[in-house]
Amino acid sequence: MTAAVLQESLRAARLDTQFEAVLSTDRIRSCKPDPAAYALGLDELRLRRQEILFVAFADWDAAGAKWFGFPTFWLNRFGSPGEELHAQADAAGADFHALVEFSRNIR
Repeated sequence: MTAAVLQESLRAARLDTQFEAVLSTDRIRSCKPDPAAYALGLDELRLRRQEILFVAFADWDAAGAKWFGFPTFWLNRFGSPGEELHAQADAAGADFHALVEFSRNIR
């Protein structure tokens, strides 16, 4: 998505004040799972891979982030089956409570 679409989506969900940065792959004219897309987080936030918990909506995105070297969580809100991509998220859960619990245990 473009940065404008991302910002509008966050505003509509009343989440626009909850993030320090919102990154769009549109800026680099690429898409995930291109490693350059995941590198945006490293470049923008000036963090190391192990300092970023990548939370994915889709299993393929969790796999791409895992291949890139991020700790990953698949927020599988719809109970979708996993894909056979030879990489799995470090954990998965159906809601933000599961995400928060996981994030507490990896520190």
